[in-house]
Amino acid sequence: MPKLKTHKGAQKRFSITGTGKIMHAKGHKSHLRRNKTKRVRRLFDEKVPLSPSDRIRIKRLIPHGV
Repeated sequence: MPKLKTHKGAQKRFSITGTGKIMHAKGHKSHLRRNKTKRVRRLFDEKVPLSPSDRIRIKRLIPHGV
């Protein structure tokens, strides 16, 4: 059986925590950023867990938890 290759685009966008959760950055970060409140802009810096429905697809793209 051939080696499983990591999808490099997915590897850059998602990170896997020590407990196995897949985290990702929020979208809509930079568009009209000046109009957003300081609190909202600060919340964009955090990574959030991936939804359970997407987890299966992304795990296939990052097989070794890079």
